[in-house]
Amino acid sequence: MNKITSTLLVVLFSASIFAQKQKLFNGENLDGWTIYGTEKWYVADGLLICESGPDAEYGYLATDKPYKNFILDLDFKQEADGNSGVFIRSSVEGTTVSGWQVEVAPPGAFTGGIYESYGRQWLIKPTADKDKALKFGDWNHMKIKVDGDTVTSWVNGVEMVSLEDKIIGKGEGAILLQIHSGGGIKVKWKNIEIEELD
Repeated sequence: MNKITSTLLVVLFSASIFAQKQKLFNGENLDGWTIYGTEKWYVADGLLICESGPDAEYGYLATDKPYKNFILDLDFKQEADGNSGVFIRSSVEGTTVSGWQVEVAPPGAFTGGIYESYGRQWLIKPTADKDKALKFGDWNHMKIKVDGDTVTSWVNGVEMVSLEDKIIGKGEGAILLQIHSGGGIKVKWKNIEIEELD
C-alpha cells in the first residue's frame, strides 16, 4: 500500500466516524446536560422524563455542548398536556431562553412549527392537514435538520415545515428540551441522537 492510498483511507475512515450519529442521552443519567429551573427532569426505565414541578414554570434541559449544523433524531411521548419543545442554537439564563423552538404540543397546536422565544414569535407553522402526523399519547419520532440558514422538521416521516432564515443562520448555542409553564405536563423522551454536519 503506497503512502497516498494509506492517507486516503485514513481520511475516509475519519470522515465516516465523524458522520456517525452520537447519543445525546445515555439512558442512565443526565450526564452531558444541565437543568434550568425547578421543573422535574429525571431518568426512569431508560427514558428521559420531564414533568411539571410545584412551581409550574418553564423548565429546560440543555446540552453542555453547543451544536451548529446537525441532524437531530429523537422520540417523544406526550402525557397529560404534553406541551414541550426542542430548542436549537439556543441559550438560557435562569428560565429565560434565547433561541428557536421546534414545537412539541398537543393536537392542533402546531407540533413541528418554529417559534422564536422573546422575539418574532411564530416564524412558520405546519399546515392543518399535517397535524394528523402527530400520535398524541403514543411514541412519535421527530427529526430536525439544521444547516446554515435552513431548518426542516419531520414528525413520523412527514415534513412539517422548512424555513430559511438568516437570523437563525447566525445563531449559536445548545440544544434544549423544554417543559412549558402552567403545570400538569409530562413528556417522555428516548433515542436522542445527533449527526453533526460540519
